[in-house]
Amino acid sequence: MSTTPVLQVEGLVKHFPIGGSRSVVRAVNGVNLEVARGETLALVGESGSGKTTVGRCVLGLIPQTAGHISFEGTPVDRRRNIRSRDLRGRMQLVFQEPAESLDPRIRVAETIAEPLRSMGMGRENRKRKVAEVAARVGLRDSTLDQFPAELSAGQQQRVGIARAMITDPALIVMDEPTSALDPTARAEIIDLLIRLQKELDTAYLFISHDLSTVRYVSHRVAVMYLGMIVEQGASAELFSHPRHPYSVGLLSSVLLPNPKLKRVSEVDLKGEIPSPIDLPKGCYLAGRCPFVDDRCRNEMPPPDPIGGGHSVCCFHHRTALEGRAALDYFDEFQAETERLLSAGRR
Repeated sequence: MSTTPVLQVEGLVKHFPIGGSRSVVRAVNGVNLEVARGETLALVGESGSGKTTVGRCVLGLIPQTAGHISFEGTPVDRRRNIRSRDLRGRMQLVFQEPAESLDPRIRVAETIAEPLRSMGMGRENRKRKVAEVAARVGLRDSTLDQFPAELSAGQQQRVGIARAMITDPALIVMDEPTSALDPTARAEIIDLLIRLQKELDTAYLFISHDLSTVRYVSHRVAVMYLGMIVEQGASAELFSHPRHPYSVGLLSSVLLPNPKLKRVSEVDLKGEIPSPIDLPKGCYLAGRCPFVDDRCRNEMPPPDPIGGGHSVCCFHHRTALEGRAALDYFDEFQAETERLLSAGRR
């Protein structure tokens, strides 16, 4: 895995106006992240935390309100660059619902070739490239002549992945790519994504709330809450020793594959999530956090680097949570997850 960033995002802000009023939905509020070549950065959080909005801004599907995005070392001006063929080819997207992302009237081969056609590639070259990529993602030649409705959900997602891979992208944004799949298909797609990344050195921005899958596929994890990244670090470290109260609460809510595994050191986050229209002053978690004090209510905690690329936005993480494993069943949990994935592969 290269240390050179394919994607750099600095101070990303995205607000959505509400009708004709002055109010806005503050969906993303100052996100900083980077993804290296061959790396998977997982963006996790509850629904409404701003994960998908970040992905859409990165791809240029919506304009950001503020902030800077650099791709392969070059600042991206969304007003002029996003429609360029080269940039579209180098950044691709895999959707959450494979069936809804495929045109039911177009055969699989044409669907996969669609990005190449929009980039001006000739018919014979498109046909050769489609056959090559289809074989790489595990689609049979006979599948290329079928329509999406004739395929299983797992096959449909392979088509979506092939369509994203056809342009040899440096970055693929994946928005819940396994959430619509059954356990067997999920295991197959996870293995496929890992293998393709090793072969092609592609970077993934993996957006998901499925934390067991995230732990299995990601190199690093960024935890989002109300449009901000509250903790970011290496996957193994963050899952075994989360330091932000929200991260601990989020990871403690994971459905355990083995009922004998016990949860420990849970953080009880009480109350309702604040409205993104009227965010509170200070830390956004202050109204729900058991460690809150007056400083939390009045100041937004900045990222505190704690080594190894791990940073936490919390005034109390060094005293309240340092050295405490929120998930001391981590190793056993991973072994059980691997067992279930292996069973799904068979």
